[in-house]
Amino acid sequence: MSIPRHEYPRPQFQRKDWVCLNGTWQFERDEGDTGIERNILSRELKERITVPFCPESALSGIGHVDFMNAVWYRRDVKIPDAWAGKRALLHFQACDYDTTVWVSGKEAYRHRGGHTPFTVDLSPFAKAGESVTLVVRARDDSRNQQPCGKQSMRYGNFGCHYTRTTGIWQTVWMEPVGVTAFKRPRITPDVANNRFRIETPLDGLTAKGLTVSATLSANGKQLAEAKVNAGLDLAAQFELNVPADQRKLWSPESPFLYDLAFELRDAKGTVLDRIESYAGLRSVTLDGKKVLINGKSVFQRLVLDQGYYPNGILTAPDDEALKKDIELSMQAGFNGARLHQKVFEERFLYHADKLGYLVWGEFPDWGSNVNGPAGDNQKHTIGYVTEWLEAIERDYSHPSIIGWCPLNETWQEISDKLTNLDAVTRAMFLATKALDTSRPVLDASGYSHRVYETDIYDCHDYEQNPEKFKANQCAPLAEGKPFQNGGGKWNVPYRGQPFFVSEFGGIWWNPNAKAGEDSWGYGDRVKNIEEFYARFDGLCAVLLDDPNMFGYCYTQLTDVYQEQNGIFAFDRGGKFDMARIAAAQKRPAAIEREG
Repeated sequence: MSIPRHEYPRPQFQRKDWVCLNGTWQFERDEGDTGIERNILSRELKERITVPFCPESALSGIGHVDFMNAVWYRRDVKIPDAWAGKRALLHFQACDYDTTVWVSGKEAYRHRGGHTPFTVDLSPFAKAGESVTLVVRARDDSRNQQPCGKQSMRYGNFGCHYTRTTGIWQTVWMEPVGVTAFKRPRITPDVANNRFRIETPLDGLTAKGLTVSATLSANGKQLAEAKVNAGLDLAAQFELNVPADQRKLWSPESPFLYDLAFELRDAKGTVLDRIESYAGLRSVTLDGKKVLINGKSVFQRLVLDQGYYPNGILTAPDDEALKKDIELSMQAGFNGARLHQKVFEERFLYHADKLGYLVWGEFPDWGSNVNGPAGDNQKHTIGYVTEWLEAIERDYSHPSIIGWCPLNETWQEISDKLTNLDAVTRAMFLATKALDTSRPVLDASGYSHRVYETDIYDCHDYEQNPEKFKANQCAPLAEGKPFQNGGGKWNVPYRGQPFFVSEFGGIWWNPNAKAGEDSWGYGDRVKNIEEFYARFDGLCAVLLDDPNMFGYCYTQLTDVYQEQNGIFAFDRGGKFDMARIAAAQKRPAAIEREG
């Protein structure tokens, strides 16, 4: 049996030697979360599961879709003999939500957050050639105060809430590193000065006289090199200048990527660590109401992508499926996506980098009832901020990401009373700006804007009549009074920032829906496919023709379970003539025509 999802999970921070631990693991459900009391740590588990697919999914071999307060995994792993003298690092790309890892009966690590990676150092527990028993417990109550995106808080799916994901849902793997090794580099493109600014944090700094060297290459030819001392700081910082005759910008039209290699050496010149990476030279700047890519106004024809799959739920069945979703979107005429209510697998961003696909990174915040009743919502917690910081740290260096959106559709009136929502929204915004000064940040997508300094302003508008949609959007924005969800009581004042409609459309069309079937979209269902084309064309035209609109985001790329308003079916099958869908979006946008 081949190993599922066997591709390298972290393409922008890559070491040569690694072992994929996907495949068959022991598994057991623990609905009462009493496994510790029942001494589950010391025995074999009852079922078998295929990792990295969650137990709710068909691909896992389990397919249990009821709530699971806790689940357990168990597997024996041998550390390769060739890793002698190295530390074995055990990586979990994502495990939902509160994860504890035991190694040969001893607690080794605990991580809280269902969408971000964490690492367990196995060196205190075993050496090369030795075997260890890994036991993993994941606690996951989506009805509690935790971020879980669109995962259903009821037994079944309803509205725009879907089948849950519990436990491991991304790749588990190991790699060897030395006592001192690289952490993930932070790569910042500096287009104005034709260079990359790079920071390489170090882990386990124990020696003096260390040096970090880096080389920049293109098409196998070395273009630049830098070398800095790293023995006294926790991170080495340096710049790599791109030769003027080798300057190639990353853009949707030409997504050029430079190759990077980093080496860590000790005072004797011995290589302690080597990693490979890549980078794109591109800038994102704001100019009045425009968002510029490399100094050029690029109308963002975005699609809402929720990243669900019929058999894998949040996990793509294979790497090709990740790439295919981007290709389908581009075939339909979109040049990017809002990665909605989910921290996508990093390999999706790798394919976006390669294909020139613009994306907005977003946090999966909806699962904690953040769009609940007006008044103080006590379910906003500091856990939002900590997990979001981990997501930004993971994805910072990807050129395809051109903006961040920490929160989605937070519903609450602004009042004289400061609430948890006020505090968390501002904390998420400030944390993003502190960690990344190179991209714009939207405080919350749609509904309640609560941060005066937000870089971007937006709204959600599912009006289905193009004329009424135009009346909502164009004239008010031209007067500096854009359409606001909830009106002035829900939002801080608009200050002339770049503005876009970050959710619209959602046109309901499923010609195969049966009477009584749970199927929905926004507004009245179109009577036939020609009415769909007319409505889609009319809605897109309103925004493309508005010189004050820098982009839009159409809902959505695919149907997702009962929400059947996608450009493609849930199984990625065709629903429309893609040439007609793309043609509706090819008319030049007014904001691009003006420079």
